Amino acid sequence: MGKNIGFVSTRFAGTDGVTLETSKWAQVLKGLGHNYFWFAGKLDRSPERSFLLPEAFFQHAENQWIDEHVFGKKRRDPSVTDRIHQLKTLIKAKLHEFINEYAIDILVAQNVLTIPMHIPLGIALTEFIAETQIPTIAHHHDFYWERTRFIVNAVGDYLRMAFPPNLPNIVHVVINSAAQEELALRTGISSIIIPNVLDFENPPITDEKHTAEFRQSIGLSPEDIVILQPTRIVQRKGIEHSIELIEDLGDPRYKLVISHEAGDEGLEYAEWLKENARERGVDLRLLNLRIRDPMNPQVNNQDKYSLWNIYPHADFITYPSLYEGFGNAFLESVYFRKPLLINRYSIFIKDIEPKEFDLVVMDGYLTRNTVSKVREVLESPERRTRMVNTNYEIAGRHYSYAVLRRWLNTILTNFFGV
Repeated sequence: MGKNIGFVSTRFAGTDGVTLETSKWAQVLKGLGHNYFWFAGKLDRSPERSFLLPEAFFQHAENQWIDEHVFGKKRRDPSVTDRIHQLKTLIKAKLHEFINEYAIDILVAQNVLTIPMHIPLGIALTEFIAETQIPTIAHHHDFYWERTRFIVNAVGDYLRMAFPPNLPNIVHVVINSAAQEELALRTGISSIIIPNVLDFENPPITDEKHTAEFRQSIGLSPEDIVILQPTRIVQRKGIEHSIELIEDLGDPRYKLVISHEAGDEGLEYAEWLKENARERGVDLRLLNLRIRDPMNPQVNNQDKYSLWNIYPHADFITYPSLYEGFGNAFLESVYFRKPLLINRYSIFIKDIEPKEFDLVVMDGYLTRNTVSKVREVLESPERRTRMVNTNYEIAGRHYSYAVLRRWLNTILTNFFGV
């Protein structure tokens, strides 16, 4: 018997990692015969499946006011506490409406009980889960203790209560082994690791016409060689290493394309990158296109290009991230059979590298040897073909929808029986 599944977060819109991964979960659950619905403060999903509550968005004015008064501070004024609880009460009432309207059988809390971007929403959800005993999967992408901006705060009581809550009717899911260990050490909560996945059983279908249009729209000529960094423009993505790589390759045909716009962390980094590229004589293209979620094709068609239109153009992918919770861009590159350079960030070293993918790796900085390995891959079709086919086969074993299907089936069977 199919279940009605309620996804809850502060936002299901655009192409951030949480939104993309949730769309994949929805696809797999639908394939297992279940139905799904959305509750968030910002949504670009089908309206008939959606419960929009603007106050649940992390950038809502009331939530931003609360953030300003609790992070970077040690003491919390009673008036701040009152406003947290007022917003919590509103959200909790709306969660009841959501559950009743769509006859929800199980909740999936997507990162909203993990990172305290919206404290009232986390508290509301925790109380709601405790009071109703509704079966819940808490899917954790990045915990507050992994981010320096949350270290000094005046809400330690709420963080211990709701980020994440330790309740018997919640199954906790993390995306890497370091998060699993840290969660257990800090809270005593046990969890399941379900890595990020892609549909390796079905290779990507490329829309040739749309793809050609995209290439023209950013002013690339047929002889240009595209080095793609498929990330947002935030400092931890290490884009300066990609600029340095293009300079060292020393060929004017190489163009560096960054797929996403400047992220949640301000525009200073983007300006610095432009300046850095100019000084080094590197042709840098920052795409400020609105890019739609390729996992969610039935909505948001106003966003003309999908990430899936961009990957086919890439001759090589750079992924010199300093830190990642998992690394969606890594999987996507492998899915599109693209060769890539990756920086050995800690989760990669621990969880991905032992799988023995064939990659060009760097260890925090570019060496002459690394640059020559990149050049070899770019200039040798045989080397490139061997590399990408090996990687696709390995990823199919470890990061396919089959892995996610198996885990979700197990969790739902444990909650509801056969």
